[in-house]
Amino acid sequence: MPAKKRIVILKVNGSTYEVAIRPYDVLLDVIRENLNLTGTKRGCDMGTCGCCTVHIDGRARLSCLTLAAECASTNNATHEITTIEGLKEHGIIHPLQRAFAEHGGSQCGFCTPGFIMTASAFLNEHSQPSQDEIKEAISGNMCRCTGYIKIVEAIEAVASDAVGSD
Repeated sequence: MPAKKRIVILKVNGSTYEVAIRPYDVLLDVIRENLNLTGTKRGCDMGTCGCCTVHIDGRARLSCLTLAAECASTNNATHEITTIEGLKEHGIIHPLQRAFAEHGGSQCGFCTPGFIMTASAFLNEHSQPSQDEIKEAISGNMCRCTGYIKIVEAIEAVASDAVGSD
């Protein structure tokens, strides 16, 4: 007998959604299939590529390994989920999105949303990272096209711009 669905409330990109989920539904599927937010990509389904990275309460998390039920709002807590679509503010793309384009940090673009979500959560906590710290921060994300150099350069550019604007 299939598991029964239940209605939960998810707060995604600042909007509240009521969605029907099964106990074993992962956040990646709910985001893509129920909410039609397809910027979050399905890569390995094992938590090794980072393509599915989103923010949950400001922290980078792999949505392929996170149960949607864990993110549901309850009487005790409301969890904030941010996808790549939610990084845009007032119609303006996030500085990391611009930097990836300007520095050639994406080629096919498939892994880019995961890298940007990982990097943005990292930069929120580390405003002046070294190159080695950036490399360590993105070590859970895989890219088969760029060789990582331009990805690191894009993240470095945003970090140095943030320092310059202080």
